[in-house]
Amino acid sequence: MNKATRDSFGEAVKMVGSTDPKVVVLDADLSVSTKSILFAKEFPDRFFQMGIAEQNMIGTAAGLAFAGYTPFLCSFGCFLAGRYETIRVSVGYSRANVKMVGTHSGLGTGEDGYTQMGLEDVTVLSALPGLTILQPSDHLSTVAAVRFAASHVGPVYLRLTRQKLPALYQSEHSFQMGRATILKEGRDIALIGTGSMVHEMLAASQLLQGVNPWIIDMHTLKPIDRSLIKSLGNSCKWIVTAEDHSTIGGLGTAVGTALAEMGASAKLIRIGVEDRFGESGPASELYEKYGLSAKRVAERVRSLL
Repeated sequence: MNKATRDSFGEAVKMVGSTDPKVVVLDADLSVSTKSILFAKEFPDRFFQMGIAEQNMIGTAAGLAFAGYTPFLCSFGCFLAGRYETIRVSVGYSRANVKMVGTHSGLGTGEDGYTQMGLEDVTVLSALPGLTILQPSDHLSTVAAVRFAASHVGPVYLRLTRQKLPALYQSEHSFQMGRATILKEGRDIALIGTGSMVHEMLAASQLLQGVNPWIIDMHTLKPIDRSLIKSLGNSCKWIVTAEDHSTIGGLGTAVGTALAEMGASAKLIRIGVEDRFGESGPASELYEKYGLSAKRVAERVRSLL
């Protein structure tokens, strides 16, 4: 069943809250969109509607964390990244046990347009020491990521989609923080996706007749799975990364840095939003225009071969 990972989050945080009374949720006037409203209806005494005041929400969440609670604060990814200075001090420097949930990531946000799209959020937040960044690709991996975030001691950023995504996994156990999931073994070329782009990579592989690529779900962007990158970098001729995010500072940058530092021989191609702003339009049309659709990914790979 197709489901947006924001919907999966709403269901998962409600489940986690039912077994852990220390879990609380904060939202900045977007609970219907972030799906934190599901938690609010079930546990109104543990839900805090902060209004359009993200900085106040972040500071309050940090205070709740230091009081022994496990706060999940929710907004669009672009709005959280825009409050970087508050996150840097109140959450990062303070090492607060805060779980930040950024929905509406990337071009997949669609008709809402660029002002609502998180296209730079990973770039902005990834420099914070001690921050774990997760981007699940389907319902069960999102549920697993939420469970992990609730049990993990330390700040976490969870990057989620507005658009619906097909199911990939049969079990939550497929998700292990820091270890990418190998969806398909191949040779010579590896296609590494994260979030919604995992599905585009899988579809692209079906269009590449005569090519046998590895397909990797890199659900943990920080810490990146350096062990798998090293293995693929030494066994493949090409590595192709794809992300619904800027190519500056996201998945492709992290993979490229790891390859260079380890002296791997593979050549890298990064697919994403290349140093430009997004725009309003149907998600599928934006993916096609910006080169993120399965068809455009397959064309890019063919040009390599």
